[in-house]
Amino acid sequence: MMKNKLLYLFLVTLIMSCAEKETENTMTIQGQVKGLKKGKLYLQHLPDTVLKVVDSLQIDGDGHFEFKTEIDSPEIFYLYLDKKDFNDVNDRITFFGEPGIITINTIWNAFDTKAKIEGSESHKKLEEYRKIMSRFNKTNLEILQAAYDPENTKDSVIMDSIQRASDKNMKRGYVFALNFALNNSDSHIASYIAVKEVKDANRVYLDSINNSLSPEVANGKYGKELQYFLEN
Repeated sequence: MMKNKLLYLFLVTLIMSCAEKETENTMTIQGQVKGLKKGKLYLQHLPDTVLKVVDSLQIDGDGHFEFKTEIDSPEIFYLYLDKKDFNDVNDRITFFGEPGIITINTIWNAFDTKAKIEGSESHKKLEEYRKIMSRFNKTNLEILQAAYDPENTKDSVIMDSIQRASDKNMKRGYVFALNFALNNSDSHIASYIAVKEVKDANRVYLDSINNSLSPEVANGKYGKELQYFLEN
């Protein structure tokens, strides 16, 4: 009788322990696509080089949605909306997923541009990074427009000046990205920037980022990718 009780207690403890472990690694994506009456939502990610569907949900008359999935460490996920409008523009939201509850609210006709994402500290860092990087990207577009202006292409002096401006802007963008990674070494954004944004930077800088990563970040998806990249 005593043996049975002990076995029962052991099994209950084991089940509770497993359930707790699963909860700690569970990412819940919930929210609403306002105005969406019909369509299909896909939760996607890039485990290697091929985009993979993690889960999908058919929406019919109600724009509310929820996905649950287990993840090993924070990484980039995508919320893709198939509206059946034969137009792939503004149909994919990129966000930094992590264990816990992440809320994504948006509207059907500006799916990616009007998305509000809450609940992910890694995503907050991603938004902070992108906000500054958008300035460099805007400047780069202005430089490209000037480079393709027919009047400018006729003048070698102007074209040399445009090239110098382009090089300077690119260098400033790299410096910002590297510094952002170094200053946020306790966030998964650091290793993400290193392997996805400035992978072709000088190895000295990538080594500096790698050596500054906290143990948790170093053992995450992008931390391991960075270590592998540097070793090979």
